[in-house]
Amino acid sequence: MITRRRALGITAGAVTAIGAAAAVVVVRSSDKSPGAPSDAKPEAKASTPAGSLPVAAIDEVYEGRRIQISLGEGGHHSPGLPTIKIDGKELHLMRNADGSWLTVVNHYETFPDPISAARAAVRDLQGAALIPFGPSGGTS
Repeated sequence: MITRRRALGITAGAVTAIGAAAAVVVVRSSDKSPGAPSDAKPEAKASTPAGSLPVAAIDEVYEGRRIQISLGEGGHHSPGLPTIKIDGKELHLMRNADGSWLTVVNHYETFPDPISAARAAVRDLQGAALIPFGPSGGTS
């Protein structure tokens, strides 16, 4: 005979297993980025391993937007971290404890390196202007 406690334990285990399987599917599908246009440049994974800082300053045009990354400045938000600018306006960059990166444009997705985070922010902005974050941008 099954008790309520045992039934609850089995249900909790099943829900956990389903959640873990769903997380694996989401992680695998996010590697393909279906919304990325075909003219997107491949990401330079060899020069910036997961969680590492870029090895050189970057200045590129991605989807018609200028991305600039300077090393070690970190702007006024994160001293010591790279500074990312999109069309000359600073994009707030944060580093997670696991070495991944995220930006103020999308707090719900992490990226292996700052350039991947900047490119995702450009895609998420969909042509909209980046509004500076914090006291200097008037959004405090």
